[in-house]
Amino acid sequence: MSDEVKRGLEGVVVFESRLSYIDGDAGELGYRGYAIEDFAHEASYEEVLSLLWNGEWPSRDEADAFAARLADERDLEPAVYDLIEELADRGEDPMAMLRTVTSSLSAYDPDTDADPDDEDANLAKGCRITAKLPTIVAAFARLREGDDPVDPRPDLGHAENFLYMLNGEEPDDVAAETFDTALVLHADHGLNASTFSAMVTTSTLSDLHSGVTSAIGTLAGDLHGGANQNVMGMLQEIDDSEKGPREWVDDAVNDGKRVPGFGHRVYDVRDPRAAILEAYSKRLGETTGDPKWYDYSVEIEGYMAEKAGLAPNVDFYSASMYYQMGIPMDLYTPIFAVSRVGGWIAHMLEQYADNRLIRPRARYVGEQGREFVPLDER
Repeated sequence: MSDEVKRGLEGVVVFESRLSYIDGDAGELGYRGYAIEDFAHEASYEEVLSLLWNGEWPSRDEADAFAARLADERDLEPAVYDLIEELADRGEDPMAMLRTVTSSLSAYDPDTDADPDDEDANLAKGCRITAKLPTIVAAFARLREGDDPVDPRPDLGHAENFLYMLNGEEPDDVAAETFDTALVLHADHGLNASTFSAMVTTSTLSDLHSGVTSAIGTLAGDLHGGANQNVMGMLQEIDDSEKGPREWVDDAVNDGKRVPGFGHRVYDVRDPRAAILEAYSKRLGETTGDPKWYDYSVEIEGYMAEKAGLAPNVDFYSASMYYQMGIPMDLYTPIFAVSRVGGWIAHMLEQYADNRLIRPRARYVGEQGREFVPLDER
């Protein structure tokens, strides 16, 4: 056994998975062997979930049945709405709220007491958790503004229904398609930090609710899920200042600040998801008649490539997309969770199917041979 320390586990392969294929050198991402470019514009989020959880694309009948199953699980118990309202009244951070409320869902799940290796029960719990997270986020957003939650509509798709619950009106086709594609592209991405934390929790034979709660807590950090909000903050700073995007970037770099939305732990080239989302950001700008956010982004991307050789990641264009859809900035990371929960659950199902407790070692570098001194003699 090697005693070499790999800080952050960088480069260490600890699992085998059939879910996401990533080639960081070539800028490639695929789900279950399908390149994202081949289905991102065509497949719905519900279809992608079915692929990730079941291994194959569903037939038309299977897709309709799966979507209907998710839609039937969207509503929340009254006590859960009460908890969301209490946290909204307290001004709780949205990700902290989501972590707390997600944990509470297990109290109302009919399969809570099922064995961890009960595949049918895990799939049922996975459907409930995935279906309810958008309702939680939308209800919180409205309650903190003094508005009543909007009941989910089973006749709307997963993405369209979220925007409806958030804003109280059906989104137009461009917004619905754009948001659905964003959910598809955020659904899974290999062994990222939040997925790893979910799998560590699952490896102890804890339940799906605990695993998802662990993942949400991990996603909340700026080094993982918080970057998209930081990107929009940067764009707003540029818009509020007299500086152009290039001057703003120069000042940020000179001040030792990191330009958000650039660089990735896996990709050495442009994130393939960014290429797809760029087109949607442009389309939204054209539809709303306010293309400046897209224009700022394109100028920053070109300058960062020229100045630092850095390419954008998935957060870079998703930020301006969400903003143009009227989504509050502090909901960007919860929306990340609304999508990535599908991938977390898929990885946890893999872990359950071939489980081994995840228990790495740490090298002790502290003092040795110290003498204990009783309390009264210290």
